[in-house]
Amino acid sequence: QVQLVESGGDTVQVGGSLQLSCAASGISASSNHMGWYRQAPGKERGFVARVNTDGRTWYADSVKGRFTISKDNAKNMVFLQMVNLQPGDTAVYYCNARPNIWDNGYYGQGTQVTVSS
Repeated sequence: QVQLVESGGDTVQVGGSLQLSCAASGISASSNHMGWYRQAPGKERGFVARVNTDGRTWYADSVKGRFTISKDNAKNMVFLQMVNLQPGDTAVYYCNARPNIWDNGYYGQGTQVTVSS
Protein backbone atom coordinates (compact mmCIF):
# COMPACT_ATOMS: atom_id res chain seq x y z
CA GLN A 1 0.00 0.00 0.00
CA VAL A 2 1.39 3.34 -1.09
CA GLN A 3 1.47 6.08 1.50
CA LEU A 4 2.78 9.62 1.19
CA VAL A 5 2.72 11.60 4.42
CA GLU A 6 3.43 15.32 4.28
CA SER A 7 4.53 17.45 7.20
CA GLY A 8 5.94 20.88 7.89
CA GLY A 9 3.03 23.10 6.95
CA ASP A 10 2.49 26.14 9.12
CA THR A 11 1.42 29.77 9.19
CA VAL A 12 4.24 32.20 8.43
CA GLN A 13 4.55 35.87 7.67
CA VAL A 14 5.36 37.28 4.26
CA GLY A 15 9.03 36.73 3.50
CA GLY A 16 9.26 33.75 5.82
CA SER A 17 10.56 30.26 5.12
CA LEU A 18 9.33 26.71 5.55
CA GLN A 19 10.50 23.26 4.70
CA LEU A 20 7.96 20.62 3.80
CA SER A 21 8.73 16.93 4.10
CA CYS A 22 7.14 13.89 2.55
CA ALA A 23 7.72 10.40 3.85
CA ALA A 24 6.99 7.67 1.33
CA SER A 25 6.17 4.05 2.06
CA GLY A 26 5.12 1.25 -0.23
CA ILE A 27 6.89 3.04 -3.06
CA SER A 28 10.50 3.88 -3.80
CA ALA A 29 11.48 7.54 -4.07
CA SER A 30 14.52 6.54 -6.09
CA SER A 31 12.52 4.90 -8.86
CA ASN A 32 9.69 7.42 -9.06
CA HIS A 33 9.41 11.02 -10.13
CA MET A 34 8.70 12.83 -6.88
CA GLY A 35 6.96 16.16 -6.77
CA TRP A 36 4.87 18.74 -5.01
CA TYR A 37 1.54 20.18 -6.03
CA ARG A 38 -0.62 22.76 -4.30
CA GLN A 39 -4.24 23.78 -4.19
CA ALA A 40 -5.35 27.21 -3.09
CA PRO A 41 -8.96 27.89 -1.99
CA GLY A 42 -11.25 28.01 -4.99
CA LYS A 43 -8.54 26.88 -7.38
CA GLU A 44 -7.52 23.61 -8.97
CA ARG A 45 -4.51 21.69 -7.79
CA GLY A 46 -1.42 22.79 -9.69
CA PHE A 47 2.18 21.78 -10.23
CA VAL A 48 4.87 23.25 -7.98
CA ALA A 49 8.05 21.24 -8.39
CA ARG A 50 9.36 17.82 -9.38
CA VAL A 51 12.60 15.90 -9.14
CA ASN A 52 12.91 13.19 -11.77
CA THR A 53 14.50 9.81 -11.28
CA ASP A 54 17.60 11.14 -13.07
CA GLY A 55 17.86 14.01 -10.60
CA ARG A 56 16.69 16.78 -12.89
CA THR A 57 14.40 19.29 -11.26
CA TRP A 58 11.48 21.27 -12.59
CA TYR A 59 9.63 24.23 -11.11
CA ALA A 60 6.55 26.26 -11.76
CA ASP A 61 7.50 29.74 -12.94
CA SER A 62 5.84 31.26 -9.89
CA VAL A 63 8.23 29.53 -7.49
CA LYS A 64 11.51 29.51 -9.43
CA GLY A 65 14.32 30.97 -7.38
CA ARG A 66 12.35 30.66 -4.14
CA PHE A 67 11.55 26.94 -3.80
CA THR A 68 13.99 24.04 -3.91
CA ILE A 69 13.00 20.40 -4.19
CA SER A 70 15.26 17.62 -3.02
CA LYS A 71 15.02 14.00 -2.04
CA ASP A 72 16.80 11.52 0.16
CA ASN A 73 16.57 8.12 -1.47
CA ALA A 74 18.05 6.37 1.54
CA LYS A 75 15.30 7.76 3.79
CA ASN A 76 12.66 7.53 1.05
CA MET A 77 11.76 11.16 1.58
CA VAL A 78 11.29 14.26 -0.54
CA PHE A 79 11.54 17.86 0.66
CA LEU A 80 10.45 21.29 -0.47
CA GLN A 81 12.43 24.22 0.88
CA MET A 82 10.48 27.44 0.50
CA VAL A 83 11.89 30.91 1.09
CA ASN A 84 10.53 34.42 0.62
CA LEU A 85 7.00 33.12 0.96
CA GLN A 86 4.21 35.30 -0.41
CA PRO A 87 0.44 35.35 0.19
CA GLY A 88 -0.03 33.69 -3.20
CA ASP A 89 1.79 30.65 -1.85
CA THR A 90 -1.04 29.97 0.60
CA ALA A 91 -2.40 26.53 -0.25
CA VAL A 92 -2.57 22.91 0.72
CA TYR A 93 0.62 21.28 -0.50
CA TYR A 94 0.52 17.69 -1.72
CA CYS A 95 3.35 15.26 -2.22
CA ASN A 96 3.20 13.27 -5.45
CA ALA A 97 4.91 10.14 -6.67
CA ARG A 98 4.61 8.84 -10.20
CA PRO A 99 6.44 6.06 -12.01
CA ASN A 100 5.85 7.82 -15.33
CA ILE A 101 5.56 11.52 -16.03
CA TRP A 102 2.23 11.08 -17.82
CA ASP A 103 0.58 9.26 -14.92
CA ASN A 104 -1.19 11.06 -12.12
CA GLY A 105 0.52 8.76 -9.67
CA TYR A 106 -0.14 8.95 -5.95
CA TYR A 107 -0.88 11.89 -3.70
CA GLY A 108 -0.67 12.36 0.03
CA GLN A 109 -3.29 13.98 2.22
CA GLY A 110 -1.65 17.39 2.09
CA THR A 111 -0.25 19.93 4.51
CA GLN A 112 -1.51 23.49 4.92
CA VAL A 113 0.76 26.45 4.28
CA THR A 114 -0.62 29.87 5.13
CA VAL A 115 1.30 33.08 4.45
CA SER A 116 -0.05 36.08 6.33
CA SER A 117 0.63 39.69 5.42
